[in-house]
Amino acid sequence: MLFTARQVREKAASQARGALTRTRLVKAVCDVRVLGPVLALSTVWAGGATYYLVFHDEVLARFVSQQSTMQYGYEARIAALKLELERTALEQATARDEIAARLADLSRRQKTLEARQGTLSALAADSLGRRPPEMPSGDEASTDAAPRRPATAAKPFPTPEPMDEPLSLRGARESARRTGIVVSSLEQRLDGLAEAQSRTVAGIAANADRAVQRLRGLFARIGLDPARFERRPEPGLGGPLVPLSGDPFGLAAAQAQRAVAEAAGLRRMAETLPLRRPVAGAMSVSSTFGARVDPFTRGYAMHTGLDLRAETGEPARATAAGRVTIAEYSGGYGNMVEVDHGHGLATRYAHLSAYGVSPGQWVAAGAVIGRIGSTGRSTGSHLHYETRIDGEAVDPQRFLRLVGALGPAVSTLGPVAFEGLP
Repeated sequence: MLFTARQVREKAASQARGALTRTRLVKAVCDVRVLGPVLALSTVWAGGATYYLVFHDEVLARFVSQQSTMQYGYEARIAALKLELERTALEQATARDEIAARLADLSRRQKTLEARQGTLSALAADSLGRRPPEMPSGDEASTDAAPRRPATAAKPFPTPEPMDEPLSLRGARESARRTGIVVSSLEQRLDGLAEAQSRTVAGIAANADRAVQRLRGLFARIGLDPARFERRPEPGLGGPLVPLSGDPFGLAAAQAQRAVAEAAGLRRMAETLPLRRPVAGAMSVSSTFGARVDPFTRGYAMHTGLDLRAETGEPARATAAGRVTIAEYSGGYGNMVEVDHGHGLATRYAHLSAYGVSPGQWVAAGAVIGRIGSTGRSTGSHLHYETRIDGEAVDPQRFLRLVGALGPAVSTLGPVAFEGLP
């Protein structure tokens, strides 16, 4: 098939127009694809700008409100912490003042207890011959009273814990609590010491009262009034008036001191009594005190002492301390020694074979004053022993039956075993 030149030109023109149309269509599609996102972004920006312009004041107000709320919260917390600090500081100051007052009271009580301990030591030494246990010093009391905390193993890895209050406040309160525990422990310890001292002084007073009753009973059994041994107060006594305090311990100590002094005075008086044995060993009485048949006249006569059997040369001993007034031959007594014990009391030792003392010499209780024999008006070796009160002979059994009544500190020669006496 043959085309004319005209047909060929028209067909080429038609193809060219189709290609141009396709090219324009592709370009339009590409332009749409590029401009789509741009248009969307522009739309979003336009919307945001519109929203900002419309709601700007509301957003700003909300932001300011949130910031104000946070600021008020912080300020309120800071104010609360400040109040807590002030309250804690006030509590600590109050606690310090209270602890300081309690410590001052502890110091005062410690000094009082130490002074009381000195009083107790003196009373115990005078009455019992021993001292109460020493009171621990303040340092020892503080060491013993401090609470011992058990050792605890530390955590290998520390972990955070919720904090209810600041660490400084918690530490301050814990320190104050521990200090209060220590002070309370010291107070309890001093309370115990005070009670122990009160019991001790009461015991000393009770012991002294019993000693007074026993010693007064001793004088009553002998038939002597302790008043004759008491020293009369010298004239011109005086001094400033120092009233006693109403402290129960002070009153109890004063009462105990009076009882101890009275017991000590009675004991000193009793130690002057002839309550020792004049001869060693068991005393065998050959003739008692009182009326008897005279060995020479065979008639009744007064025997003013006890005749104690003993061998010649055996020691005759002083039955109480005193001063020798006679050491010479004296008629029917033969060789005689007389010892003055004071307060109107005297003893005589007759028929001695030898003297062991001289007039004016001071002798202790139990000292050898001579040797037993048979000088003077005597039928054989023996000791004639007399006791005299205000120069009058009394029965020596009044004293000898009480040998050992004052205990080993006074009667060092043992108890008496009378032979030949009912």
